[in-house]
Amino acid sequence: MRGHYEELAAEYDEHWVYGPDYIPWVAARIADSLRLSATDRIADIGSGTGLFASEVAKSLQPRQPILCVDPSAAMLREIGTPPPPGLTPVVASAEDIAEGRVDLPYEQLDAMWLKEAVHHLPDSARTLRGLTARLAPGGRLLVVMLPATIQYPLFEAALTRFEELQPDPADIVGHLRAAGLDAGLTHVEHELRIDRDKYLGMVRARYMSLLSTFSDSEIEKGIEEMRAAHPEPVLVFPDRFAFIRGELEEAGERRGGGE
Repeated sequence: MRGHYEELAAEYDEHWVYGPDYIPWVAARIADSLRLSATDRIADIGSGTGLFASEVAKSLQPRQPILCVDPSAAMLREIGTPPPPGLTPVVASAEDIAEGRVDLPYEQLDAMWLKEAVHHLPDSARTLRGLTARLAPGGRLLVVMLPATIQYPLFEAALTRFEELQPDPADIVGHLRAAGLDAGLTHVEHELRIDRDKYLGMVRARYMSLLSTFSDSEIEKGIEEMRAAHPEPVLVFPDRFAFIRGELEEAGERRGGGE
């Protein structure tokens, strides 16, 4: 999978952005859910090219740079050399951070998020437990993921494979609770409007990692299926995300409120 992103890095932002309001909308939902403040020590785990971290940094103006953590050096290079103020790239996987194999600039983190990255984790329960261990008291961890089914205008084989591979958000809630976090699940939805030919180009470029599991001929066959099913010039469909938020107790805090 790392090879998929290495190949896509230079064109990733072009293929991934649905429209001008998409990144600001998602970034604002992330910042609101995590209750981010300028004094927080923050990490975007699986940041890719830093699309969302960059947007958060622009609005938040963090006093300490947001860590953009990704195993693909090619993706991180797209952030810029040198990186813009407010961002620090870290070449590492989520597992590297969880297992303590990489030293971070901050001993503990106040907030971190994983945006559409949890499905790449071979052992999500173990990795989320390790990431939780990097949180400061009162720290927050947010997993943003697609639900178990999606309403994208993809070809049928892609939608079927998505459902076969996608983790259940309810299981991720369970992993966070098992790691000691007070966790809950909410959903947010955004209507996408995108030129059909642009979207077909994104599919051909395999903008979703799921699409890397199909051969060139399968992709072309799928695109023809999509053309037949969607003759309209502009595609309109919902982008629905599961937001799974976990919070660590403050030091000395006890549940139950008893004396």
